Amino acid sequence: MKIKQKAVTTMRMSAEAKSHARTDISVRDLESIVDEPPERHGTNKGLTPTETLMSSLMGCTNVITSRIAEAMGVKIEDMTIDLKALFDRTGASLQDEIAVPFPEIDMTIALKTDATTEQMERIKSDLAKFCPIAKVIRAAGTPINETWQVSSL
Repeated sequence: MKIKQKAVTTMRMSAEAKSHARTDISVRDLESIVDEPPERHGTNKGLTPTETLMSSLMGCTNVITSRIAEAMGVKIEDMTIDLKALFDRTGASLQDEIAVPFPEIDMTIALKTDATTEQMERIKSDLAKFCPIAKVIRAAGTPINETWQVSSL
């Protein structure tokens, strides 16, 4: 019997500021550290907040692409995602408020699949519809340019 998940759920997380640069995050039974590098007076124990955002985009891209493919009966193997983001640090450095801190994000998504060309077009289209992290980033005014490198299984 398949369990139906709730459509809307509440995420609960907590954080402890260990220093001006380090935040220890707890969620479920997991812990994560968000930190700054030594040159910004951090301890380099974790990703920076902005790196965390970009890693969330890559993780969501993987999860949603994989779910779409599975629902379509398509196999995906060896997926890699490379990301390059332009980051305007003007706001983060408290120089001036800016509307769009990330003017552009480029992602290269490489994978092996048995998908047809038509199935790949649907996967790409559905990814844009269903990836919540990408939707939030795009709604903030940041274009996400995806380059797909697809090879056959």
